[in-house]
Amino acid sequence: MAITVRTLQKLKNEHKKFATITAYDATFARIFDEAGISAILVGDSLGNTIQGGSSTLGVTTKDIAYHTKCVRAGIKNALLIADMPFMSYANVKDACKNAYKLMQAGANVVKLEGGAHLCETITTLVQNGIPVCGHLGLTPQSVNVFGGYLVQGREEEQAKKLIDDCLALEKAGACMIVVECIPKALGKALSETVHVPIIGIGAGNETDGQIMVMHDALGLTAKPPKFTKDFLAQSGNVLDAIRLYIKEVSDGSFPNDAHSFN
Repeated sequence: MAITVRTLQKLKNEHKKFATITAYDATFARIFDEAGISAILVGDSLGNTIQGGSSTLGVTTKDIAYHTKCVRAGIKNALLIADMPFMSYANVKDACKNAYKLMQAGANVVKLEGGAHLCETITTLVQNGIPVCGHLGLTPQSVNVFGGYLVQGREEEQAKKLIDDCLALEKAGACMIVVECIPKALGKALSETVHVPIIGIGAGNETDGQIMVMHDALGLTAKPPKFTKDFLAQSGNVLDAIRLYIKEVSDGSFPNDAHSFN
């Protein structure tokens, strides 16, 4: 049965954790879908994993649309989320134009990085039939503003702003929010405060869902981040690796404290 945004909301309401993952082609998408993954993200992480760049900033809407179309061909059940790349939603008009292209390519949801300043954009997209996933914390498109890939929300003022931004995105109409590289306690607080699903990456095991870059989950990253785990090392094949990832997210054993920030 096809998974929708309502499916993920129901899982949160029932306190059931769910797993999501990135993919960029039909073959891996098919395997992940068969394993039972709840959602697949065509991430602008393809700038690193596929294109070999040092950041996500060189990825274009055309790139994301192409890979979204490829991934869509491999999916029967999983929800398909597509990243809106750097500067593709700098204003409402551009956001609508570029989100349209990604939905036409097969996305069910588009993902935007940023806080309360995006509320008008999110509301407009939702009013036009485009579901939106927010992304807060360490937002890779802002790496030059942050001065590197740094944990966010450790200071009280930062943590309060993250909570306020999450509430603002929810009010604007976001149907889920990814939070990246934040303290475990803040991930828990966000999941308890915000009504829509909170999907963590480096945010502890008390968020509603988890997301991983597929290359990290399959042990293909040369220098994997602290918050990742090689599930393929414990499995005989890719299908079993993703099934193990889903199981460990569901029972709360991944991520553990070794994969989390204090």
